[in-house]
Amino acid sequence: MFASLSDRLSATFRGLRGKGRLSEADIDETVREIRIALLDADVALPVVREFCAAIKARALSAEVSGALNPAQQVVKIVHEQLVLILGGETRRLRFAKHPPTVILLAGLQGAGKTTLAGKLALYLREQGHTPMLVAADLQRPNAVDQLRIVGERAGVPVFAPEPGNGVGDPVAVARQSVDHARIQMRDIVIVDTAGRLAIDAELMQQLRDVREAVNPDEVLLVVDAMIGQDAVRTAEEFESGVGFDGVVLTKLDGDARGGAALSVVSVTGRPILFASTGEKLEDFEAFHPDRMASRILDMGDVLTLIEQAERAFDADEAERMARKVSQGEDFTLEDFLGQMQAVKKMGSLGKLLGMLPGMGEMKAQLDQVDDRELDRVAAIIQSMTPAERQDPKILNGSRRARIARGSGTQVSDVNGLVERFGEAQKMMRQMRGGKGMPAMPGMPGFGAGAGKKSKGRSGKAPAKPKKGRSGNPATRAAQEREALTRTPAETPGGSTDPGLSRSLDLPDDVKRLLEGS
Repeated sequence: MFASLSDRLSATFRGLRGKGRLSEADIDETVREIRIALLDADVALPVVREFCAAIKARALSAEVSGALNPAQQVVKIVHEQLVLILGGETRRLRFAKHPPTVILLAGLQGAGKTTLAGKLALYLREQGHTPMLVAADLQRPNAVDQLRIVGERAGVPVFAPEPGNGVGDPVAVARQSVDHARIQMRDIVIVDTAGRLAIDAELMQQLRDVREAVNPDEVLLVVDAMIGQDAVRTAEEFESGVGFDGVVLTKLDGDARGGAALSVVSVTGRPILFASTGEKLEDFEAFHPDRMASRILDMGDVLTLIEQAERAFDADEAERMARKVSQGEDFTLEDFLGQMQAVKKMGSLGKLLGMLPGMGEMKAQLDQVDDRELDRVAAIIQSMTPAERQDPKILNGSRRARIARGSGTQVSDVNGLVERFGEAQKMMRQMRGGKGMPAMPGMPGFGAGAGKKSKGRSGKAPAKPKKGRSGNPATRAAQEREALTRTPAETPGGSTDPGLSRSLDLPDDVKRLLEGS
């Protein structure tokens, strides 16, 4: 959504790097570029004027002129102003003191209210609430059936006493839904209302009647972020005609320029509560002004990435995996498949990588990330037997050919996966138990014998060699030949260094042999 704006701002800030001090001409040029970038992103003109005026005033002040790095200070100012025009602080839903909490969704037809109702219901259900959807859109064809399907996918019941398609009274349905929610012990009621292709008197009157019937705790205006300045005009007319408490932006994953998100808060004075970022029900998140500003300025959004990971990864499963690795058990392809499926729940790989700081300069590479590669890898693993997933070493040529046929891939794909997984297993064995890099005893931070002196069978440290390397070339050559004939772990005193055997991941009988016991 904000790709174009982000690129323009990043290019502007790159021009400031390397300057020890910013002149007034530098600041004027920077503000001009920012103004052009915002106008190109379809931000409302009054918002652009106020935004640029605030940036220029602060950039000319002492906070920049006395800064060690003026360019970074200007970026900080722009970030803070973006946070302000996006709403300042994160606004949470208000819940009723006595359930159920009633949330009324309003908006034009095509803004995505019905799908968003399911996303909001799933979001609240995952937070421990018991929401219920209400089919009060009785005008649009098949709107009731669509809400039923969405509710089933979200695992949330739908109250739909009327068939819709022009039949039924939406005000009566909304009123009955509150009593039904109390009986069913549902703590949240989400009312999906009808929309129109354009704002008219009939739409506004119906919304006012529904609002009076249910007395909602939150009225959320659903705005299509792709319609640009029309989104701002729509918000203004709904505010004057019905009134609303907050905004939900849909289709933020589209290719529009994003001006609506930067304009609607300043124009209406109402905060953005949620954002829909994809077609799946899980592509829905709370709107955080500071995080969105960081995304626009290519500073990443690590906090949102962490929250998505916490929702996707099961805590018990993560603890089981950590315990398994710490106890010395191998990481198997079955474990890898489970971890990969959890990553898929978080969303598109390109979108996840885009939340990392500085990834804006790699947009071309991110666009080439193919999420279907995860599906191909999953198909290969799922074509294996349980024994093959536990021990890939048993995969001979005929087994690999069978797996390739079963997964619809080539034998080379199976070979590549097994080889990469083998390397990953080796790495995990080296890091298991905090040993770090093996075969390096006595070095701080490496191996089981890190920081300790090796001792022989007597418990004493082995004696140091009395003679160093001889200065005589013939004698030195003889010393080197003698050293080559020794066992690598043999000490000059003739005993074996047990610290090395302990640092290596060797069977017990081999360790006893090396230690001479």
